[in-house]
Amino acid sequence: MAELDWHAERSDLQGLAQLDRAPEVEGIDLVAVRTYRQQRVRQKMAEYGVDAVILSDPVNIRYATGTRNMQVFSMRNAPSRYLLLTQNRSILFEFTGCLHLGEGYETVDEVRPSKTASFVAAGPHIAERERAWVAEMADTIHELTGLKDATVGLERLNAGTAIALKEAGLNVVDAQQPVEMARAIKSPEEMKCVIASLRATEIGVGKLREAIRPGLTEAELWSVLHKSIIAQNGDYVETRLLNAGARTNPWFQETSDNVIGANELIALDTDVVGCHGYYADFSRTFHSGPDRPTDTQRELYKVAYEQVHYNMGILKPGMSFREYADRAWNIPDRYYANRYYLSAHGCGMTGEYPYLYHHGDFPDAGYDGVVEPGMTLCVESYIGEDGAKEGVKLEQQVLITETGIETLSRFPFEAHLLT
Repeated sequence: MAELDWHAERSDLQGLAQLDRAPEVEGIDLVAVRTYRQQRVRQKMAEYGVDAVILSDPVNIRYATGTRNMQVFSMRNAPSRYLLLTQNRSILFEFTGCLHLGEGYETVDEVRPSKTASFVAAGPHIAERERAWVAEMADTIHELTGLKDATVGLERLNAGTAIALKEAGLNVVDAQQPVEMARAIKSPEEMKCVIASLRATEIGVGKLREAIRPGLTEAELWSVLHKSIIAQNGDYVETRLLNAGARTNPWFQETSDNVIGANELIALDTDVVGCHGYYADFSRTFHSGPDRPTDTQRELYKVAYEQVHYNMGILKPGMSFREYADRAWNIPDRYYANRYYLSAHGCGMTGEYPYLYHHGDFPDAGYDGVVEPGMTLCVESYIGEDGAKEGVKLEQQVLITETGIETLSRFPFEAHLLT
């Protein structure tokens, strides 16, 4: 059992274990997780009339098959590793020299070598490479579907390959909607992976909190979280969101070599792609000490805490996105300009569908839908006055159940900032 009593008043967190080292010991049936996810993609393909999808986003490939390989590299070198999925066949085109990584998965029927159709791989011969890529893919799709004009969903291919697929007679559509809708609903077994990632991330945030002291740079403190995540077999941190003092306002200032001063607020958004590839996404704000937080710092924290917990309290299955926006906590005028861009958002292997917008933003940015059991949502707050010195970022990750919500993120809030 990992030691999590990082502060005397935080001894209430019992049973948080380092998971993903030996998932079978923790009772996670990864075969069931993978087969459920692939079935979800195929179900949504059928609903949206898509005969085949070519997935090159590594997160989507992992969702549909469970396979992982150089995720960040392949995000910027597409298509260098891709998946062709139909209702009856799953062919993983794996990167050069890596075919063994796709073997042994019940979600992969065949592993073939990929052909990287990108400018860095082909140089001035990119158009020729793309045509060859499309010729092979179109022939395979025709063979698997029996259709010359099959409807094919794409999500991250470069423009040349998409145009060439269209010219080959295929009906090209966007695969984002069916894939995102598939990912939105988690199975009970899948939730064990989500919780494993959260528990591991909470261990890392605990170590980060223990390490806080004036004189460290933001980057030095942030690296404590990285070390813990990687040591627990997590993947990576998707953003650079740890700031201190004046760099907490406005939000979205990336972690830097700024030196943390005495008695400053330190705001963190985890954004961890952790165990089993699942997103652990919660936010906390700390105080560097050594003195007691100021009245202003505590007021910011209490307002952010109120927003998060109020909005958690209204979430329920069957609620429309518009109803949520109408009923959500009203942001005081003095904090409105610097509000977080979302009120809540979906969360799975990354931040994902749905986005739930604030009431004031709904007319321009919002869309309707229904909050459903099996969705995991992150409820957001950023509170900081425009032009003021500091701000507070808080966020909780929750599961929508048949009757309400279950809070998933367990990392404690700061008692000395709430009193």
